[in-house]
Amino acid sequence: MSRYINPYTDFGFKKLFGEEANKDLLIDFLNQLLPAHHQIAILKFRNPEILGEMIHERKAIFDIHCEAQSGEKFIVEMQKAKVNFFKDRSLFYATIPIREQAKKGDWDFRLTPVYMIAILDFQYDENEERQKFLRSVNLKDQDGEVFYDKLNFKFIQMPLFNKGEDELETHFDKWIYLLKKLESFDEIPKILDEPIFEKAFEVAELAKMTPQQYEQYQESLLTYIEVKEVVKTAEDDGRKKEKIEIAQKLKQMSLTSSQIKEATGLSIGEIDEL
Repeated sequence: MSRYINPYTDFGFKKLFGEEANKDLLIDFLNQLLPAHHQIAILKFRNPEILGEMIHERKAIFDIHCEAQSGEKFIVEMQKAKVNFFKDRSLFYATIPIREQAKKGDWDFRLTPVYMIAILDFQYDENEERQKFLRSVNLKDQDGEVFYDKLNFKFIQMPLFNKGEDELETHFDKWIYLLKKLESFDEIPKILDEPIFEKAFEVAELAKMTPQQYEQYQESLLTYIEVKEVVKTAEDDGRKKEKIEIAQKLKQMSLTSSQIKEATGLSIGEIDEL
């Protein structure tokens, strides 16, 4: 049985980063991603549910919606599985805190910065040569110069982080290592023996939860496992379909069943039925 929560679950993620008592954890994590001029000192949580302005508009529900004392607005999401139009969805969500800044009457359109930060438990970069663990995005012109620095996206592809304990170089590395390995730890690794991480481990300890919290966590964990299984099944089905299509083409080329088996991994029986 695990000693600590799985931070990829809705409950686990919000337990670590979405509670008032643990606000310092979120501030410390976000400051690793932010430039020097946008470092956070004080942060307040906002309602994670936002209704559309028009009756036909969808309700947006964020994992964490917060705002710095200096005005910067943050949406922090933990994405468990790949969704269609992921980039479009991220852009749409980022426009909501932009539209919220509109003022009635005379207004000069001055906006405060908005950050959309997504921690992804999947890879959206399909091409291996283009894969980036951390992708920082803002608006640039045709020469690659920043045109507008108040709309920023930070996409963290967790499967691409493969550093071991002895390879951690930065405070940000340590945060990612903690999030990726937390559920598997039996005790705090020496490399994470710092006050901020010690608090994270204390918050994440299952034994310190109330019975109600533990029940909520177990429900959240079950949902997470089910989502991952659905995604895996869909991926397996997609690969099987692709193998069958290849086998059919090879069969038309008069290759033997044994040759097709070697090329696709399908069984002789599956190939003979094609």
